[in-house]
Amino acid sequence: MNGWQSWAAVAVFGSVYVLIITEWVHRVAAALGGAALMLALRATDADAAFFSPETGVDWNVVFLLLGMMVIVGVLRRTGLFEYLAVWAVQRARARPFRVMAMLVVITAAASALLDNVTTVLLVAPVTLLVCERLSLPAAPFLIAEVFASNIGGTATLVGDPPNIIIASRGHLAFNDFLTELAPLAAVLTLVLLAMCRWLFRSAFAYDEQRAAEVMALEGREAIRDRTLLVQGLAVLALVVAGFVLHPVLHYEPSIVALLGAGLLVAVSEVRTEDVLAEVEWPTLAFFAGLFVMVGALIGTGVVEAVSHALADATGGNALGAVMLLLGASTVLSAVVDNIPYVATMAPITADLVHSVGEPHGQVLWWALALGADLGGNATAIGASANVVVLGIAERSRQPIGFWTFTRHGLPVTAVTVAVSALYLWLRHFALA
Repeated sequence: MNGWQSWAAVAVFGSVYVLIITEWVHRVAAALGGAALMLALRATDADAAFFSPETGVDWNVVFLLLGMMVIVGVLRRTGLFEYLAVWAVQRARARPFRVMAMLVVITAAASALLDNVTTVLLVAPVTLLVCERLSLPAAPFLIAEVFASNIGGTATLVGDPPNIIIASRGHLAFNDFLTELAPLAAVLTLVLLAMCRWLFRSAFAYDEQRAAEVMALEGREAIRDRTLLVQGLAVLALVVAGFVLHPVLHYEPSIVALLGAGLLVAVSEVRTEDVLAEVEWPTLAFFAGLFVMVGALIGTGVVEAVSHALADATGGNALGAVMLLLGASTVLSAVVDNIPYVATMAPITADLVHSVGEPHGQVLWWALALGADLGGNATAIGASANVVVLGIAERSRQPIGFWTFTRHGLPVTAVTVAVSALYLWLRHFALA
């Protein structure tokens, strides 16, 4: 750690975190204020904060969000989400837990092909409409979908941004993730459904009258603009194809999303100012502030010091290294965004892989991926999808507080990480 600036960065980050937890100050104001303090204390500077891929604002994440928010904003005008809401409720016979189960499974499956932020941007509007139709509180459904998106994102190389970093550093292919983590993600989704039945049991009140009204609806009547719907779905299909074909096309997801947004605005008759009014600007500002603060922790050596301490503590024991890396990554990813954490931890993990050697070296990469991806469920700011959904809920006047999210996230994280630890032990040590 680099002297007093390291401790100052820790103090600022800790103070901002307290403000976010207690909700004494709005999280956007806290994050931007913390970023400003980091710059004023010279814990970071303009070059590091705005231009460095290691310690700066992750513009790929920001512009991915911007592009997808524009596309979703246009699709919202077609009535598509109302149609999907009616379809989902009718297929689930208007039973609240069945509705949640359907949305959780859809979210988890979609997050394996898309990144989890894109998935929640598409699913959240449907969820809000479903809850409105059935007179249900939206928060439990939105929180469950966030958990599902972070779990589903572990399944593939493209499901969660940290997986791409891990694949690059560990020389891992798409099929490596698919065969190693996809079966576990499926099991964890089932575990999540069982926990949701218990965690959100008070939210499953069945209103027979509202259910009958929804069951009598004709979903197709919700579509307001069929021409715009065709244009929007065509562009969305192209964007999804661009995401999936990233290993071939080598276009970053942010570029694909921006190209799709620009194309949709160009070919449709929707006014640009109306579309931009749909963008969650406070969420983008929060991300920018958070990235600057985490970048300061990286730049002053705080994250590196923690990572080296973790490496020293393993003592060359393969199973101990795997479990320690899984646990530490879970805790740290609950506090700082998992993208810069994995970027910092990846070279240290590579050293650990080399020191542990075969046949257990590669397991460390899976431990890092699981800890970083699943740890994001622990707190309201642990992963990008969490922050996005909180922004959507607030805009819909159904805000989700930090502790409302976290008191559900902590047990889900504890159970899913415990199952993951058991899986890694059985597959690579006990039964190897």
